[in-house]
Amino acid sequence: MNTTQQPHTLTKFLNWSAVIFLVYCMLVAVGSVSSGFKLFSGGSAGAAQIFEFATNPFVALILGTLATALVQSSSTVTAVTVGLVAGGLPISIAIPLIMGANMGTTITNTIVSIGHIREQADFKRAFSAATVHDFFNLMAVTIFLPLEMMFGLLEKLARTTAHFFIGGSDLSMKGLNFMKPLTKPGVNFIGDLVSFVPGKMAGVAMVIVGVMLILFSVTFLGKVLKKVLVGKAKSILHGAIGKGPVAGITSGAVVTVMVQSSSTTTSLMIPLAGSGMFTTRQIYPFTLGANIGTTITALLAATAISGEMAQAALTIALVHFFFNVLAVAVIYGIPVLRELPLKAADHLAEVGTKNKFLAFSYVFGTFFALPGLILIGAR
Repeated sequence: MNTTQQPHTLTKFLNWSAVIFLVYCMLVAVGSVSSGFKLFSGGSAGAAQIFEFATNPFVALILGTLATALVQSSSTVTAVTVGLVAGGLPISIAIPLIMGANMGTTITNTIVSIGHIREQADFKRAFSAATVHDFFNLMAVTIFLPLEMMFGLLEKLARTTAHFFIGGSDLSMKGLNFMKPLTKPGVNFIGDLVSFVPGKMAGVAMVIVGVMLILFSVTFLGKVLKKVLVGKAKSILHGAIGKGPVAGITSGAVVTVMVQSSSTTTSLMIPLAGSGMFTTRQIYPFTLGANIGTTITALLAATAISGEMAQAALTIALVHFFFNVLAVAVIYGIPVLRELPLKAADHLAEVGTKNKFLAFSYVFGTFFALPGLILIGAR
């Protein structure tokens, strides 16, 4: 009995060691993106010039959507955005990028639903359950982006909260001051690694290495966490869906925090919907919880930043959190608005089931072709 337990214990230890290592890698990567961006842009003024093409919030929104669809990870895009804000990217540009990342992340479960395309009834159920997430996030942006542009609602709320935790823009994060000395050796190592690149281009190299490291960390962190937690995650998922909206939202958030990927949690539900085990209406709250749970990555990334930009980094991470929480409160909390994503998803599933080409066109056009064309036109 002891001999069978030993390999299991060793595997568990190695998996949790990998989790710690990958979280550290992500924090180092965020620090590298921040340092590299500062080096290349020469501070906040330079950053504003570099992102001049994205000063239109709509273009920044599309950029966030396309970037997330391409890398298949909103966690990566939000973590990179936190690093860029710490390097001087204006928060007014970062907010639509974060909103775009929310929209782009829904592509994964929509692609998973297409796996059911051979069986008409299964595909209709799966496609409806997947696209309800698309329509909810689209509604959230439609409501909150104009409010943000007119009143700065999310930024003000996030700044106030960040100030409460940090206490002032010139102070590093209280209780998290140990983070900089922990991550500094890793950031310095990346700096030394690209030191052969001349001048300010070394900053670009640091950003590229940081982005690649974030992508690597988030991808493998999700895989390792699934190994150690997927049994618990699945039991929460099966136990909570169908028990009501509060249980669904809570379990969606918890499972997403556990596996560090909203794409994973929402994709887990699609086969359940396709088989007819759960309806789109039952799965709907779970997807909203996944939206809230995925904000933990940006909040974690913000802990890697200290000094004068700590408040800005925490502010954009909190914007992501408040955006998703308020979207759930407003859209799901108001019965008339709550029904709109469900009706739109059911209608699209009906049309997509009758014409499979339209279903494929929706995925490619919404997440790649249309954003790409808008960005080309904006340039």
